[in-house]
Amino acid sequence: MQKLGTALSNMVMPNIGAFIAWGLLTALFIETGWLTGIFGSLDQPDSWVAHIGGWGEYSDGGIVSPMITYLLPLLIGYTGGKMVYDVRGGVVGAIATMGVVAGADVPMFLGAMIMGPLGGWTIKRLDGLWEGKIRPGFEMLVDNFAAGIDGLILAVVGFFGIGPIVENLTDWAGDAVDFLVDHDLLPLTSILIEPAKVLFLNNAINHGVLTPLGTNQALEDGKSILFLLEANPGPGLGLLLAFTVFGKGMAKSSAPGAAIIHFFGGIHEIYFPYVLMKPKLIAATLLGGMAGVFTNVIFNSGLRAPAAPGSIISVYAQTAGDSYLGVTLSVVIATAVSFAVAAFLLKTDSATDDGDLSAATASMESMKGKKSSVASALTGGAAGARGPIKNIVFACDAGMGSSAMGASVLRKKVQQAGFTDVTVVNKAIANLTDTFDLVVTHRDLTERAEQRTPSAIHVSVDNFMGSPRYDEIVETLTETNSAAPASIAVPAPGAAPVSGEPEPVHAAGRHAAAAGDATATRNDILALNSIVLRGTSRTADEAIEEAGRLLVAAGAVEESYVAAMHDRERSVSTFMGNGLAIPHGTNEAKGAINRTAMSFVRYDEPIDWNGKEAEFVVGIAGAGKDHLALLNKIAQVFLNKEDVARLRAARSPEEIRAVLADGDD
Repeated sequence: MQKLGTALSNMVMPNIGAFIAWGLLTALFIETGWLTGIFGSLDQPDSWVAHIGGWGEYSDGGIVSPMITYLLPLLIGYTGGKMVYDVRGGVVGAIATMGVVAGADVPMFLGAMIMGPLGGWTIKRLDGLWEGKIRPGFEMLVDNFAAGIDGLILAVVGFFGIGPIVENLTDWAGDAVDFLVDHDLLPLTSILIEPAKVLFLNNAINHGVLTPLGTNQALEDGKSILFLLEANPGPGLGLLLAFTVFGKGMAKSSAPGAAIIHFFGGIHEIYFPYVLMKPKLIAATLLGGMAGVFTNVIFNSGLRAPAAPGSIISVYAQTAGDSYLGVTLSVVIATAVSFAVAAFLLKTDSATDDGDLSAATASMESMKGKKSSVASALTGGAAGARGPIKNIVFACDAGMGSSAMGASVLRKKVQQAGFTDVTVVNKAIANLTDTFDLVVTHRDLTERAEQRTPSAIHVSVDNFMGSPRYDEIVETLTETNSAAPASIAVPAPGAAPVSGEPEPVHAAGRHAAAAGDATATRNDILALNSIVLRGTSRTADEAIEEAGRLLVAAGAVEESYVAAMHDRERSVSTFMGNGLAIPHGTNEAKGAINRTAMSFVRYDEPIDWNGKEAEFVVGIAGAGKDHLALLNKIAQVFLNKEDVARLRAARSPEEIRAVLADGDD
């Protein structure tokens, strides 16, 4: 249930901004909107307000109706397809969604949640059928026509099949909601919603079910009570206030800050550990939720669009013009009921303390499936620091060079410290997910990485090869990973290369039979005619150009890739330390790479590389992961003074390649 709910909510959550934009447009410009009485009126059907709102003489136009009919479902469909198969899946998912949009008379949010992932899944399977079987030069033709034909078929299926079915399901669900409202049974939904929130099904319920149904209702009535069933901050606020007054220990001291984050920030998950710590307190949020829903039923109040996050600010921003009193009372009464019940349960509790809040937070994170970005507000950072660090990622802009080298160096230090259960991988920042315990980046990229992985520990470096921060990371592992290392792991010859996917640092060495193939692959990547013993450049820009031209001459990259190497350098320096620079293109320039290759240039006079001296310049074009084994070797070479001396003394390209191939063997 959590996986399905998470998938549904993940299609909606990235597009909440669009829902808010639609809600504000509705609040401002419809016939009963805020601006209608100021800049226009119902007896002025030709006003600019009517033009935007799509009423009066402009009933066939405007912005409000097209947004909910086309934009929002297409965004959901694109997001769902992209979740399955990146941008290509998103495009086919959007095409497929257009079929259900055109085939139904109601906004197709549920239809988009079906067709979007279906479009991504089908094109992914189709691409797999002929992967590696298309003749060179015909790849783009096949890819584009496959996506177009797949999207066409799905759009037709959606138009005649899925769209009408989902429309009927939506009508039945709407009738069920109307039945609950008409018979004053809607408050009973809190019996399901409040426990489900604590079990981390809140986004699934709110954005997977209530948002689509509520949006349909708001389109007809101008507002919907469904937007307030889960988003009302009152039940959680009452619980946290009760802990503030009657709690004990860490729970009492952390509750005031948690209440502020919950009420104004809208992060409801911050109160879940308090309930998990004392499960009987679910009664407080349940009764508070019922009281809030009952109040909204009495006053017929609702919101124009989803309130996300569930902050009181978002709630008021989306409140319908005639619902401010009802919405305000629903929050106040829900808070009061929740507070009263929680206070009674806490006062009559025979326990001498409120339990282990850190353990409850860890339990919440386990159900959530990742670390909580607000956990430190509860435990003062203890929740994040109490657990061992198991996965480390070294991230850079493109994920093909700097991060691979840094990860290789750090991995070796982690291995030698004996932490054989810790993985060290490299990724592009754009591909980061908030699932890593520790993230290492160049200091210029740390802010971007923090946005992608807010719950991780972040370490900034500016010397990839010999940064003292690596030793600090090992010390951190010693402090956080309580179990003493079983043994000191010495890297085996041919140990697993740096990868963009998690691999255990104690991965087995390659078989001898595979070693010859690996050597051949490295020779193909670093050709002899791509090795220059005496570079002619005098500046960093010239050196980048020289290394890039060698890649172009080898047929590995297009001309545009060299410009991308300069762009990458202007963004973040590719100087690695120990006299080595590894210029490479940006993540967006990977399309200009024909095959994986490297170039190597040695300079008799070191080049000024942003204030550092670069004696060796290695140009990189990584189309896949097959260059990472050689990059791993290069990293080990430049950690060894004797190997660097051998590179300086080499008299031929063959000697250079031999040193780099030997690496740490």
